[in-house]
Parts: sequence; C-alpha cells; structure tokens
Amino acid sequence: MEKFQQMFLRQLKYILYLLSLYTLGWGFTAYKTFFLSLILGTVISVLMLWSLTRKIAKLGQAVLERKKVRTIGTLSRLALAALAAAIALKYPQYFAIVPVVLGLMTSYIVIIIDFLLQRLKNNGEHV
Repeated sequence: MEKFQQMFLRQLKYILYLLSLYTLGWGFTAYKTFFLSLILGTVISVLMLWSLTRKIAKLGQAVLERKKVRTIGTLSRLALAALAAAIALKYPQYFAIVPVVLGLMTSYIVIIIDFLLQRLKNNGEHV
C-alpha cells in the first residue's frame, strides 16, 4: 500500500502544478472563462482521485482482513462530475462546459502519463 500512496502523492503533485499553470492563465490572459472552467473541473477531478484512492485503500484492507468488499464509490464520483457540470451550466458567464469536462479528465490523463513515465523509468533500470 505504500507504493500506492506514493503514486497518489506523485500524481497529486503533477495536478497541483497544472492547477498553478491554469491559475496563471486565468490571471494573466484574456481567456478567463476557459481557465476558470479548467480550474473547476480539475479541482473536482482531484476530489474524485482522492475519493478513489481512499476507497481502493479501504478495499485492499478489507481484502487483507478477509472482510466483505464494498464498492469503490462510483456513484459519488459521478455525483461530483454532475455537480461540476451543474455549476458550469448554472453560471455560464464564468464557466464553459467543455473546459470543465477537460478538467474532470485531468486526473485520468495524469494517471496515464504517470504510468507511462514510471514504466519507462523501470524499464531503464532493468536493462
């Protein structure tokens, strides 16, 4: 489980770097709606990643203790995504739906990129 926690913290660090770039884009460009929407989607994405990480850790612990396995919280993550979309639709003067959806996908994109980077790193060590 220690590696899993390290992976989450590494991915969170990457997402926080992206959020800081989005914040700079919001503050210093004319594309305020675009960057604010990315920020909203990415913040919700971080909450979904954190929720998924917590649920997977509990699932792993339940398996180790041979207890009944519960769900990994798909419904709560879908509700968070719906919340982000509802906020974007309620306040169209501040948010646009497409960048919000792109922001919601940020954690999944970061997970894929992190996986590929770690795979390249580990393949380099075994040569």
